[in-house]
Amino acid sequence: MLGRGVAEGLAQREPTSFVAPALAAASREADLFVLNLECCISERGQPWPAPGKPFFFRAPPRATELLAHLGVRCVTLANNHALDFGEEALLETFDHLAAADIAWVGAGQDLARARAPALLEAGGERVGVVAFSDHPQDFAATPKQPGIAWADLRAGLPDWARDAIDALDADVVLASPHWGPNMNDRPLPYVRAAAAELRRAGATLIAGHSAHVVQGVEGTALYDLGDFLDDYRVDARLRNDLGLLFLVEVEGGVPRRLEAVPLKLEYCFTRLADGDDAAWIRRRFRDLCAELGTDTTESDGRVVINWT
Repeated sequence: MLGRGVAEGLAQREPTSFVAPALAAASREADLFVLNLECCISERGQPWPAPGKPFFFRAPPRATELLAHLGVRCVTLANNHALDFGEEALLETFDHLAAADIAWVGAGQDLARARAPALLEAGGERVGVVAFSDHPQDFAATPKQPGIAWADLRAGLPDWARDAIDALDADVVLASPHWGPNMNDRPLPYVRAAAAELRRAGATLIAGHSAHVVQGVEGTALYDLGDFLDDYRVDARLRNDLGLLFLVEVEGGVPRRLEAVPLKLEYCFTRLADGDDAAWIRRRFRDLCAELGTDTTESDGRVVINWT
């Protein structure tokens, strides 16, 4: 989330100063870095006129320099903040991402392009990325209007999502849904059901988000990635000031190994966690994985899942 306080900071600080050098180095271990961008990137638009909407996140164009510094090559915009400043700001977001050579999924100039996957190459693997959000419905793209790829996941995985996965000529298919409510530490039953449908449809890896706190892993479904960079710490029990960077090793189209790197989120600054903070998030993540039947180990301060 690069809006609000982060956006104010981007007007005064170098984009590289929002993450510690060691964290930037860790993110660059990946051949492909994909994340959920929970804001628009624009200097235009007006706040979305939804009654009672409390938060509006908009980042300045310099935000793409921060994404580039981290090595980000693809973002999903299928979330509840992509249209915080309306269609004009969303369209400008596409322009800024394109200028920075960063692909995006989950939103588009019309319904077809909002639902369209991205296809990238990483480490000799062809990686297809599909993204959608189960809220808010009023952000949904239409055949003639920009918006996000909206899916009513409580009613099941829509046919168009299955078709998008099936049509991909890719070694690896990453599904990145924005699902479920904020500050839930465990996936709701409909989310687990949707993950199972995504696996049956051919998704190799599922990386969900929306809760703002890390949830567990079941099979190759990462139910919630938690937060990576923002300007808020709101829950002393769930500790959304602690997160994880997920590094997944894929070989021959098959996920082999996951390493979860503990993070500490300060105000508009993220670094590698240490001491009691790192121990807390490792323990929390391992417990959540165990509840879902997933075995974990630890190595060099990281939580490890070996799938094969």
